[in-house]
Amino acid sequence: MGLFKDFKDDFSQAVNELVPGEAPETPEKSVEPKSTAADNLVVDTIGENVDVASELSKLDGLLQHVDETPAPEQPAAPKVTPSANFAEQTITNNTPKEEPVAKMNETPVVNNTILSGEVQDETSVITASTVLTGDLQSSGSFDIQGTINGNVLCNGKIVVTGTINGNTNSSEFFADVAKVEGEIASTGTVKIGAGSVIIGNISAASAVIAGAVKGDIDVQGPVVVDTSAVIMGNIKSRSVQINNGAVIEGFCSQSYADIDVQGLFEGR
Repeated sequence: MGLFKDFKDDFSQAVNELVPGEAPETPEKSVEPKSTAADNLVVDTIGENVDVASELSKLDGLLQHVDETPAPEQPAAPKVTPSANFAEQTITNNTPKEEPVAKMNETPVVNNTILSGEVQDETSVITASTVLTGDLQSSGSFDIQGTINGNVLCNGKIVVTGTINGNTNSSEFFADVAKVEGEIASTGTVKIGAGSVIIGNISAASAVIAGAVKGDIDVQGPVVVDTSAVIMGNIKSRSVQINNGAVIEGFCSQSYADIDVQGLFEGR
């Protein structure tokens, strides 16, 4: 028994020498570490020197790594990247929408051809105090009391009591105390009322002239030149009626007549 007691004393002294500052630690290590230290001491008897401080530092490093593991995940980082990409996609997808807005703002070119489609039962009124610069186009009719600086095109009727500085094209045209500087084209009847002044050529299916016209008149049907009419230009029609008092400075030709004029004089 003396030998065992001596071994026990040597064992306690060895533990104190290896871990001089560990004995006063917390009660948690005062209970179990004795057996653990005993196990480590067995290893020491084989000849290996265990560096306790190094092992503890390794454990502390593992604990620190576990504590810092959630931090590097950075859940906000994946959310930022999709949002930026989404913004770029939104800009890219919105870019083509600007092209239809630019196309819609393009000014339509009004030519001298009638619009396709039926005549709409509606009339656009341009009041006397209105001055418009630009071309007008409608599938209905126009009542122009003001001033238009541009071409006017419609499927219906154009009634002018104001001023048009441009060409017109319609199914019917009527000017009453109006001023038009431009060509008048119509698939129906053109009526130039007394007090109206037209500077430009007239082409239509039929015409009644009671105002002043400076230009050629080309009508497929009949032309009536009233008493108050003054025409400076040639008249080409199927038939012409000139009332007493009308003034015409130009040639009248019924080239659209059904009568073969040249055939009447052949062989005579």
